[in-house]
Amino acid sequence: MTRWRVWLAQRNEEAALIQLEAQSFGARSWGENSLKESFSTPGVAILMAGSDEKPPVGFAIWRDLGGEAELLTLGVATDHLRAGVGQALLEAVMDGARSAKAERLFLEVDDGNEAARGLYTSAGFELAGVRRAYYRDGADALVMQLLL
Repeated sequence: MTRWRVWLAQRNEEAALIQLEAQSFGARSWGENSLKESFSTPGVAILMAGSDEKPPVGFAIWRDLGGEAELLTLGVATDHLRAGVGQALLEAVMDGARSAKAERLFLEVDDGNEAARGLYTSAGFELAGVRRAYYRDGADALVMQLLL
């Protein structure tokens, strides 16, 4: 299995982030402008993942809320799903949240996204609530939390 390297994204990686996010989320994409704004939003960190041989194949965006943290989004290129990229990114987010002295890490995940739910559950996240019809297509979002 490839050992994935995770790093803090730089502005010059904006195009790679936009491409990865669009591929990962399609109609649910944040859109180019929102992603560009993430680079200058206080408390927001953008992580990228890849290997020495490949361009970035995954990303995560999280926010330090002072005592709490929120995983805003995490995506992996479709040809790298189930290869450990998401896990490497999630671990880096958890480490960053702990370093920021957050006591809890929250996220929202599509109730129908079994792979993502499995990733979060295996990392110790627990169900904290449900947001009915949260997504534009009417799907529910599960609110999950991890005590750090």
